Amino acid sequence: MKSPVSAAPGPSGDAALPRILVIDDDRKLCRLIRDYLAPMGYSVEAVHTGPEGVERATAGSWHAVLLDLMLPGLDGFEVLKRIRARTDVPVLMLTARGDEADRIVGLEMGADDYLPKTFSTRELLARLRAVTRRSTRALPEEDDADQELVVGPLRLRPSARSAVLGDAPLTLTPVEYDLLVSLARARGRVKTREALLDEIRERDYDVFDRSIDVHISALRRKLGDDPKTPRFIRTLRSAGYMMVDPEDPE
Repeated sequence: MKSPVSAAPGPSGDAALPRILVIDDDRKLCRLIRDYLAPMGYSVEAVHTGPEGVERATAGSWHAVLLDLMLPGLDGFEVLKRIRARTDVPVLMLTARGDEADRIVGLEMGADDYLPKTFSTRELLARLRAVTRRSTRALPEEDDADQELVVGPLRLRPSARSAVLGDAPLTLTPVEYDLLVSLARARGRVKTREALLDEIRERDYDVFDRSIDVHISALRRKLGDDPKTPRFIRTLRSAGYMMVDPEDPE
C-alpha cells in the first residue's frame, strides 16, 4: 500500500514545518534552493544520487520532492517510477532540457509538475506552494466538502481524498485526484483546459500547456476508460472535457 502524504517533524522538531526533499547532483543548486526556501518556512534536505533519492523519498514523510532528470546511479524517470510505487508524495521534476517529450513522460509517470532549471526563485516558491497545498487540504473548501461524489460505479470522498471504482480503490496522484474531483463536481458540464489549469494547478500557465491532456490520459487508464468510446471522461473538441455518468441513459 502506498504511504499517504503527511507532516513529519523537521530538523527543528516542528511537525508543521513543510519538508522538502531535493534529489539533484548539482550541489550548488541544492544549496541555493535550501538557502532560499529556509527563510520561507521550509525544511530542505538534499541527496545527490538516484538510489539515495529513492531511499530517502520512500523512507521519510515529505510535503514535496524536487527531482532532477539527470542523476547518477538511476535517472530521474526510474527514481520517479520507484517513488510512485511506494508513495503519492507530490513530485516536481527539474529538467535542464527543453524537450517537451521529457516533461510529458514525467507527467505520464506520475509527476505533479515540472520546472526548467532556468526557473526563478519566485516561480519555484509558487509551484511548491501549489503542490503542497493540494497534498494537505481537502478539495474544494465548500460546505459540502465532505459529501461523497458518486458517478456510476465511481465514488469520491474529498475530505478523505479517497476514490473507489466498483470495489477497487484507485491510486491517484494529488493532481489526478483534484482533477477528477473537479470534473465530478461539474458532471454534465464542460470544463475547459484553461479552467482546469487555473483551478487545479493554481499558477500562471501557457494556454498550449499539454499537461492537462496527459493527466486526463492517465485518469482514463486508471478508470479503464477507452478514449474512443469513453464511459466517464469525454473530450469535446476545441472545448475541453466533461464527466458523464456511464449508467445514465443517452
